[in-house]
Amino acid sequence: MAGQKGKGQRPSLTGTRIRERRLALGLRQSALAGAVGISASYLNLIEHNKRRIGGKPLLDLARALKVEPARLTQGMDATLSDMVQAAARDIACGFGPPPELDRIDELAGRFPGWTGVIAEQQKRIAGLEAAVEGLQDRLGHDPVLAEAMHEVLSTVAAIRSTSDILVREPDLDRNWRGRFHRNLHEEAERLSAGATALLAHFEGQGARSETLSTAQERAEALFEAAGHHFPAIEADGADAIEAVLEAAPEVREAAARRLARRDLERYAHDAARLPLAGFLPMAAAVDYDPQALLAVTGGDAALLLRRLAALPQGGAQAVPAFGLAICDASGALLFRRRIGAFSIPRYGAGCPLWPLYGALARPMVPDRQLLELPDGLRFVAWAVSQPVGPAGFGGAPVMEAVMLLRAVSDGGEAEGAPVPVGPGCVLCPREDCAARREEGRFG
Repeated sequence: MAGQKGKGQRPSLTGTRIRERRLALGLRQSALAGAVGISASYLNLIEHNKRRIGGKPLLDLARALKVEPARLTQGMDATLSDMVQAAARDIACGFGPPPELDRIDELAGRFPGWTGVIAEQQKRIAGLEAAVEGLQDRLGHDPVLAEAMHEVLSTVAAIRSTSDILVREPDLDRNWRGRFHRNLHEEAERLSAGATALLAHFEGQGARSETLSTAQERAEALFEAAGHHFPAIEADGADAIEAVLEAAPEVREAAARRLARRDLERYAHDAARLPLAGFLPMAAAVDYDPQALLAVTGGDAALLLRRLAALPQGGAQAVPAFGLAICDASGALLFRRRIGAFSIPRYGAGCPLWPLYGALARPMVPDRQLLELPDGLRFVAWAVSQPVGPAGFGGAPVMEAVMLLRAVSDGGEAEGAPVPVGPGCVLCPREDCAARREEGRFG
């Protein structure tokens, strides 16, 4: 993606910003032109983005308009633009003409406040959709729910069997009838206790702001709260891990702390091998393209993908949003960093067509694919499967697959035919998919 236009910024509309600022101050075009020593006709061309401006004329205009020069030249942040484009794609406009995607930069230049509102609403909608998908996924795979439902159904079956005997055998011995009545009473109490426990589970989940029921979820929440970037570990390495754990309320429980420590130790190991101070400028120079950076890691593709997903967001470098998924050789997800509309189920298996799983069949062979979700959104995925730790002589290596995701915005790189994928069979609407393992909820 190194050939994409810009490095995290959209083309600026300096002239539009100059015009909006002039009108906000109530200045006539001729008055502003005279104040900075240029002709009104030249200023008119500048304000309509037909002439570039920089250097001293730009400084003079900024001074006359009482703003910092950067306020006039700063382009639209790529992340903000992507959010507005996603909002336009996700909401079908049946009440009028389609949104003008080619004028998003103009919208941001003229109405930055409203642009921010649209982007924030899209962010919230995406968050709510992810929460709904997570709840759907939990209903199908929550181990607590599955165990409780199994207990309830088993008890119902026992009650039905006992009742059937009592109905079909009117001449049953009095002692045996008493035993069956006692069994029926005990099973009814069991059913009541199981249903109460099930209700308590749902009420307990509903009362929490985040449904964190497993150690893996709580360890994952620690990373999400930190934006998957830990400055203390970047600076001090593994010595900072205990302080990070102590400050994290998500991992008070021992099992969650063990998993979090394991993931943080790998983070520290990765940071030591590929220090942020040197890696971040190199990544920015090639627009964070893994192919262009592979040589930096000595060919360790998994290390590269993990480090890209751990870069700090929101800084001066305008790092793009990355998603990450790591699974073991069985396909079980061990770690994930969610990204926008790309759903990575926590409990159930993901889409069998994801490069994450395909990489397991070709160890040590880095892969890149263009993926397309059912709603038309596209993501570039880089994946590789590599052994974890030394196996020793005669030992079988433990394999892990890593997949890095990056959204493809309009006009971005989209080489090759996209692979149609989904969030996993249970939640995927692609009923005609040859790789479907089970019936979905959309049929």
